[in-house]
Amino acid sequence: MTAEQVRVSGVSRTEEIAADPNRVIVFDTTMRDGEQAPGFSMSAQAKLKMAQVLTDLGVDVIEAGFAAASPGDEDCIRRVAGEIEGPVFCSLSRSNEKDIDASFRALAPAPKSHRRCHVFIGTSPIHRTAKLKMSTNEVLSTAVRSVEYARSLFDDVEFSAEDAFRTEPEFLADVMEAAADAGARTLNVPDTVGYATPQEVRERFAALSARIHKRHPHVIFSAHCHDDLGMAVANSLAAIEGGARQVEGAINGIGERAGNASIEEVIMALKVREDRYGVTTGADSRHLVRASKILCEITETVIARNKSVVGINAFAHEAGIHQHGMLADSRTYEIMRPQDVGFEGSWFVLGKHSGRHAIAKRAETIGRPIEGERLAAVVVGFKQRADQIGEINDAELIAIIDRVDGVSEVVAQYA
Repeated sequence: MTAEQVRVSGVSRTEEIAADPNRVIVFDTTMRDGEQAPGFSMSAQAKLKMAQVLTDLGVDVIEAGFAAASPGDEDCIRRVAGEIEGPVFCSLSRSNEKDIDASFRALAPAPKSHRRCHVFIGTSPIHRTAKLKMSTNEVLSTAVRSVEYARSLFDDVEFSAEDAFRTEPEFLADVMEAAADAGARTLNVPDTVGYATPQEVRERFAALSARIHKRHPHVIFSAHCHDDLGMAVANSLAAIEGGARQVEGAINGIGERAGNASIEEVIMALKVREDRYGVTTGADSRHLVRASKILCEITETVIARNKSVVGINAFAHEAGIHQHGMLADSRTYEIMRPQDVGFEGSWFVLGKHSGRHAIAKRAETIGRPIEGERLAAVVVGFKQRADQIGEINDAELIAIIDRVDGVSEVVAQYA
């Protein structure tokens, strides 16, 4: 279906995607939930830059901000929605008309089929009593009223039950079904505080799907998992097993507290293990490293060397056993190609754990081939120097070879 056909038919972009039951919608919240974390605030220009790389990545939905948070945030969303083409753009709203109106103003520049209002309200006992001071009936009626109002302005409305996994299962299902009755097309079941475990997530999504899909077969269930216990990605994948067909996350896993599910890890898990999950995304994973680097530049932060998928050690090898295997066949120690995520290739780090095969290979690459007794002598000198300084670069390796060759020449003179 072309963009013009979508516009004329009134079908939202996400409904078009969801026509394939094995297609997972990638919802990126780097510029909303990610930006809410201390130290990650972004200017309008930075958001435009980030939105462009996310578009290149093939993200389906970009949550560009929280329009009611400030006039500046509303303006940022408006600029992104007006200057970037392709994804569905989304603004978060609390369950009140003022927030929803702000989202409507902010998203006005985007095509109607590419606008989404994301409405939420806390549903757990602690949120109801401590934050909202509402009864279950008041929460339910507020949710319904806000979704109905949002639907009067937007074709595409997502409803989130904040702190879903500390909410009573029966009440959660009641609220979700009521939101679907009111017109929400996506139902988000967020693990707002990173409390759930994969088994709980899988079971909760399966139960909600079994109940609500009876009356609303086309509603999309979404997972939004936080990483407080280090299980955000695992929980997101479990949600897919339970029937979720939208996953929300952020580049580099940024977000409130310990962060969101790392969207790059979810994308690659689904790609590498398609045999297990049986679903696909529309992401072009070759842009993942670039997205990660641009976010690091914008926020002036660094990620751990051993960060999954996009860390600089993700495709680096130092151990001799690993390097030997990699020289024989990269599949011995790599389950995905570095080029698939945006790196140029794998690389060997020469250090004290490296073996003679990797040392000889690197020496050959830099035009100084060594073998036999000469190689054995270089390996001895290499290990001694590596114990002193750690990583051995090309200049150090050449110096070691030169020292071995120099000693050999002296010995030969007096032989």
